[in-house]
Amino acid sequence: MASELKRIMYVEDEPDIRAVAELALAAVGGFEVALCESGEEALERAATFKPELILLDVMMPRLDGPETLLALREQPGLADIPVAFMTAKVQPSEIEAYKALGAIEVIAKPFDPMTLSDQVREIWNRSRN
Repeated sequence: MASELKRIMYVEDEPDIRAVAELALAAVGGFEVALCESGEEALERAATFKPELILLDVMMPRLDGPETLLALREQPGLADIPVAFMTAKVQPSEIEAYKALGAIEVIAKPFDPMTLSDQVREIWNRSRN
């Protein structure tokens, strides 16, 4: 039973990157996208938006990506939503650490806006199998 990915929450504190990602995911990819500028905002909005996938920046002020992921895992109904980290820190040991926290994948920044949607769909499909 393969369902198509439609709803993505993107959590990123940098406005320029958020704008490019929104363009890449909504305009190019056709996804319904909820943009959050902080881990706190993601925690507030995730239950009502009901994302099917969360893209999470690693480096954010206050609540960083790993802390946000752990907090999401404690919320009823959000514990099983696949999360992919987006970061410039993509050494093999760093990627391993992110996956150990429960991320299904790590997307390198800077990302290519023209291929981000395909990359996200591929990650989603792999997580479903």
